[in-house]
Amino acid sequence: MNSNCKKHFTREEEIVGMRVLSDEVSSHVGKKISISGWVHKKRLLGGLTFLNIRDRHGLIQVVVQDKSEVEKLRGMQIGTVVVIEGTVKEEPRAPGGAELHDPVVTVDVPVIDEPLVEIDKPLSHKSEHLDTLFEYRAIGLRNLQETKIFKIRSQLLKYIREYLYAQDFVEINTPKIVAGAAEGGAEVFKLDYFGQEATLAQSPQLYKQMMVGVFERVFEIAPAFRAELSATTRHVSEVTMLDVEMGFIDGHEDVLKFLESLLYEVLTRLYAENEPELKSLNAPALTLKSEFPRYTMAEIHELYQKHTKIDVSNEIDLTPDEERWICEYSKKQHGCEAVFATGLPASKMKFYHMKGEGGVALSADLLFRGIEISTVPQREHRLEVLIEQMKEAGVDPESQGFAAYVSAFRYGLPKHGGFGFGIDRLTEKAIGLNNVKEAILFPRDINRLAP
Repeated sequence: MNSNCKKHFTREEEIVGMRVLSDEVSSHVGKKISISGWVHKKRLLGGLTFLNIRDRHGLIQVVVQDKSEVEKLRGMQIGTVVVIEGTVKEEPRAPGGAELHDPVVTVDVPVIDEPLVEIDKPLSHKSEHLDTLFEYRAIGLRNLQETKIFKIRSQLLKYIREYLYAQDFVEINTPKIVAGAAEGGAEVFKLDYFGQEATLAQSPQLYKQMMVGVFERVFEIAPAFRAELSATTRHVSEVTMLDVEMGFIDGHEDVLKFLESLLYEVLTRLYAENEPELKSLNAPALTLKSEFPRYTMAEIHELYQKHTKIDVSNEIDLTPDEERWICEYSKKQHGCEAVFATGLPASKMKFYHMKGEGGVALSADLLFRGIEISTVPQREHRLEVLIEQMKEAGVDPESQGFAAYVSAFRYGLPKHGGFGFGIDRLTEKAIGLNNVKEAILFPRDINRLAP
């Protein structure tokens, strides 16, 4: 063919040459199109073969009548990758309201092994089935309901980032192999680092405070590691955390208000923009106000004991049942299922928190749908006081893991505060799941290191 000659394609030929995604099929009624995806389901009905083809946007129904085309799929299992060209016909009963007729099937990647998980049927999330769910995660996530969980999680991350960028925050990335334990205690994973003892980071706490001295407002979304010997519905060994730190605050109230606004904006947007997906996952309706009720821990103890007759007079922090109860109480009394619990005794605070008056920390716990989501303190920014609190907590300010941290204060850090919360827990509670592991692609706990 002469290189100077140009072939003129018809509109129909142009469409056939392009891949059309599932949510675009109905806009091409009467035209030939090309689709690509995985065989999601095959069924015989009235002498016809019906295929559901899955792509990243959903399902496309294909009606196969030609026996030679059906023969191409003989022995092919769910997951087979295909390219199909066909004519779009309107069909209200099909996914998206349209289907493909007179298809020409090309098997791109054949799959002959029977699937380990029936992805076209609901997968059980009962506690006794979770190990099986996680063991075959890579296949089970092809189930469209399972996929929705992680699309919701992705949207949460998107909304959080957009909110923080709009508030002039800088996203940072901090080391996950560190020389000291930021949170203190023994719940750290230790490793040999070229002859030195190192730990996996429990949080970016020290680094994000240091970066207040550079950017004023910073955040990070990254993994953190906790060596907790806990096999509960709320604990895992590797979590994804949002960590936020902001400088030049007037006081603790600034930090509380900021988190309140962030969570309100993100959750209301999530429910407004993802309503069909959340409904299909049976997510509970969102009951939230722009200002969250506040109770001291002492007040919660008193209210809980009064209404339940359960004695918690010896408790300092809230029990898990109190966290559940106060959120339900607030939902009924105030129309808001998020609550700030204040009044943590200074004896229970971290060394980098600021002490308030009356023996309490300038800190609060944010509770949402029955679980602690975040701890929200003002930091101690005065060098002399910080060093004293470190020593009281048994932390050496001159040790390798803390020397750079202390140096940042020596050369000027303003009043600042911040918070961190688990993306996993927030996803779990936003959707209404029963176990935090259900909101994690490949969860890690005391019993699971693979896949």
